[in-house]
Amino acid sequence: MDWNGLYASRMSRVVASDIRERMKLLAQKKLIHLGGGLPDPAIFPYQAFADASAAILGDQQRARTALQYAASEGHGPLREWIVGYMASIGVPCALENILIVNGSQQGLDFVGKLLIGAGDTVMVEMPSFIGALRAFDAYEPTYVAVPKAGDPRPAHGAKFAYVGPDFRNPTGTTMTRAERIELLEMAEALDMSIVEDGCYEKLRYDGDPIPSVLALDIERSGDIDRSRVLYTGTLSKTIAPSLRVGWMCGPAPVIRKLTLIKQASDLATSALNQMIALDVVSEHLDAAVATACQVYRERRDSMLDALSASMPEGVTWTRPEGGLYIWVTLPPHIDGAELATHALTDHGVSTISGSAFYPVDPQRNTLRLSFSMIPAEDAREGIRRLALAIEKTPARV
Repeated sequence: MDWNGLYASRMSRVVASDIRERMKLLAQKKLIHLGGGLPDPAIFPYQAFADASAAILGDQQRARTALQYAASEGHGPLREWIVGYMASIGVPCALENILIVNGSQQGLDFVGKLLIGAGDTVMVEMPSFIGALRAFDAYEPTYVAVPKAGDPRPAHGAKFAYVGPDFRNPTGTTMTRAERIELLEMAEALDMSIVEDGCYEKLRYDGDPIPSVLALDIERSGDIDRSRVLYTGTLSKTIAPSLRVGWMCGPAPVIRKLTLIKQASDLATSALNQMIALDVVSEHLDAAVATACQVYRERRDSMLDALSASMPEGVTWTRPEGGLYIWVTLPPHIDGAELATHALTDHGVSTISGSAFYPVDPQRNTLRLSFSMIPAEDAREGIRRLALAIEKTPARV
């Protein structure tokens, strides 16, 4: 049977993630992995999960609910908690504005199903989160770049602009308040919607919080149901990723459409996972966030110190105020993909080429580093090895 002839044409755009492929190397203990981006399992609130699981499954009535299908919109009490959480970050909303999804990644796929037709224009940051690009790719969009500060406003819009305003993956950079307002003004002028990825919003280590794009739009429009912003949130970066509990927040008519997509996709997110998540976040979210911020701040600082100590002239990098990532720009003659291969095979250090994060016209002399799983000693040694690989890369003729 030749299955290749049966695949839909859109599958030609669906390719393996370079990041996921490299994660398979995690079992090789001699490698130092600077390119991942996983939350550190050492800081997950294990006892809170054990207590929540025992309490739910030890109560017959709660266990019956936990092991049954959930409503497609999500477990009601968890949605109520999310309503309160969104209000705490400046987004007043109601239950009908919330849909529970299997991690915010599923929400991005639903956005593609809802909004993208073959050939439709989608505006994304360049570079952009590779998971979002892979989710959108299957629906065959044409990509254009979100304008950077100082760039002229485009003459034509897109179905939507996808942005990660806080500590972006992959660059670690953050949109200023002025940039967020400029994005909203551009979207209004071009009659375009905005998809805001809020997954790193709580992982701030320096500086003052900036209102989300959705919060700023509600200030302008007066009501979430008049907003042009759809927000995705998750517990993966603050509590634990394997729960696969995320949410979408936006105008009620849009949430109703997304709920229909949810029903057709998987009926509902696990009720057990939602109930465990609710028990844990209700009592332990603040402590879990504080722990994560302390650990990741220290690791960010140690990696930045290592970069300053070891990198040769001509290499620059971002200095994130939060999140998990640092973006490295190499001298123009160095291809990040070739360097990543050379660093892995010859120096035992794994990185991610920056070109993987561009849907079109990649800037090839770039790398993404992550500090989330790298203690200070490993950061020093890993960056030393990477610097050596850079120094040994010959200039192109």
